[in-house]
Amino acid sequence: MTDSLILAIDQGTSSTKVLLVDRQGQVRARGWAPLSQQAPQPGWIEHRPLDVIESARTAVDEALSGGDDLDVVAVGISNQRESLMLWDRSTGAPVSPLLSWQDRRTTSLCEELLAKGHGQKVRSLSGLPLDPMFSAVKATWLLDACDPDRVRGEELCLGTVDSWLVWHLTGDHVIEAGNASRTALVDLATGEWSPTLLEIFGVPEAVLPRIVDSSECVGVIRGWKDLDGAPVHGILGDSHAALFAHAGWRPGVAKATYGTGSSVMTLTTEDSSDSPALCRTVAWQLPGQAPALAWEANILSAGSTVSWLAEMLATSASDLAEVAASSSAGVVLVPAFNGLGAPWWDGGATALITGVSLGTTSAHLARAALDSVVLQVDDVLTALAQVDAKPQTLFVDGGMAINQELMSRQAAVSDVDVAVSMTPELSALGAAHMAGLGAGWWTLADLESLPREYTKVAPADSCVDPPDAWVQLREDWLRAVARARSVPSPASVAFPDHERPFTSGEDASR
Repeated sequence: MTDSLILAIDQGTSSTKVLLVDRQGQVRARGWAPLSQQAPQPGWIEHRPLDVIESARTAVDEALSGGDDLDVVAVGISNQRESLMLWDRSTGAPVSPLLSWQDRRTTSLCEELLAKGHGQKVRSLSGLPLDPMFSAVKATWLLDACDPDRVRGEELCLGTVDSWLVWHLTGDHVIEAGNASRTALVDLATGEWSPTLLEIFGVPEAVLPRIVDSSECVGVIRGWKDLDGAPVHGILGDSHAALFAHAGWRPGVAKATYGTGSSVMTLTTEDSSDSPALCRTVAWQLPGQAPALAWEANILSAGSTVSWLAEMLATSASDLAEVAASSSAGVVLVPAFNGLGAPWWDGGATALITGVSLGTTSAHLARAALDSVVLQVDDVLTALAQVDAKPQTLFVDGGMAINQELMSRQAAVSDVDVAVSMTPELSALGAAHMAGLGAGWWTLADLESLPREYTKVAPADSCVDPPDAWVQLREDWLRAVARARSVPSPASVAFPDHERPFTSGEDASR
């Protein structure tokens, strides 16, 4: 008997994961393949584009290797966002590397555009600050390198990872609405490419993909063994996919993904008040409906902080977590390796470690690295409280979420219940859900009723530190952040009265 299944590809920063999901929402098979990245210069982080495709093919083959009687009725995609590349429209050959979302080579371009006064216009139209993480300045850099006179618009394709994957799957040049909103080239009010933003960043519309709905059928797969003829029906950015898998369309649901970086996201309304600490973005777009808008905060270094320190100490990230002391003994690590993201948005911030003494041990450093993740998420939850969007329960996922002590500390310092997903590949599952929705397998009500397993942690469950220790930790953290920043922190940032990370007039895009 043939099994009908959804196949979901989750193409991430360091690997590609694939799930096969049945109609009951159960994972029937998995595939995985690594993805390397290169750093040709300090601050430059990129992938070889064909490595992305090979990683996806390998993971798909592994997931499908378990049986011949499989009927893949639809394919979904979740992907690392903001990464960008150029390829030749006629041959499909890469014209550039894939610039990672982590890449900072465009810092000087951002500074030039800010000096010209474009920061507020970019934020007001796109919902995003002028920061190297977002795709628009990557587009400027790539086009300056490959088409400085902007005469090759009909010959080149510019696209994010979902665009690149779909091109290889179906031959179509498209980008999903949520991914498009992360480029800083889309006007949130219209959901279309903004002529004003295209002019600011020097991007001809001819190189850009067509914006499509998240559950739209964008084409039929050609040339992929065992997937030929299957429709691509659901595409989401990885953070958006995780929120969708948490049934994030329900009021008050907010999620935090603990990965290389961290993303905190919750839906909002079109008329919500502005926040310089947070991004506004399209979470997803369903056919015939207005875009689902979200608040999002992007933390640039979370798991990568722990990996960096583990390498420095010649150990593994898992072993580092095991040996971490119960307290950092006053040591604070601000992981501004590539500046600070939300809620500070300070690209010039510098990584630093404070509070070091002759008694400091590697165990104290390990605790400071782990606490930096908790404290950055708490900064974001503080910013969400300013716009009346702080959740009572924070739904969490990602590789670091399996660390029970870390989640316990998050619950304690942020005074929220934490619900840890027991599904490790939540972004892939969200893509499967969106593909199934598009293929007519499920309605939103069906998806909401699917089983979801969580381990819950309440603030009272944490006995890691007494409450007054958190007060001191917050004070030490905010002082260290102020020292790390390239611009002065506002006087209103203080603990315990730290409810306003930004004064009302401060431009977070500086």
